[in-house]
Amino acid sequence: MASSSSSATSSQSPKKYDVFISFRGEDTRLNFTSHLHEALRSKQIYTYIHYRLEKGDGVWPSLEKAIQDSILFLVIFSENYASSTWCLKELAKILECSKNEGHLVMPVFYRVDPSHIRKQSGSYQKAFEQHEHKGIDKQQLQNWREALTHAANISGWHCGVDR
Repeated sequence: MASSSSSATSSQSPKKYDVFISFRGEDTRLNFTSHLHEALRSKQIYTYIHYRLEKGDGVWPSLEKAIQDSILFLVIFSENYASSTWCLKELAKILECSKNEGHLVMPVFYRVDPSHIRKQSGSYQKAFEQHEHKGIDKQQLQNWREALTHAANISGWHCGVDR
């Protein structure tokens, strides 16, 4: 499906993946995300998910390439998403591709209130306090904060405990 061209991608090279899923593994890998991935696969939607990394590949170059080679981005925000610098780095790259190439970003708020992401409150505030304590560059932190706010302002799906 990813090899077919569409108006959004006709001026660029063909994309390898229909969907790139960004998620915090320890929060959703063995439940929501694995079920979502399987549902997409069953519909022949070619999906990139972290565990597709080949042994020996550099993690960030492989992720960055997969992001660039994707048409649509599903960002699964969960309680600990912001505690992962990998997730935040992915999100910033996803939004860059969306801005520059017009790709769609579809947030899924998995058992987390979108306002906590927008305002970086609750577990998101704690995650940034930990990043600051680790000495991560203030400009990088600000970029990640802006990315979270931007993404949380995109209309998406809210999946609570009962859904």
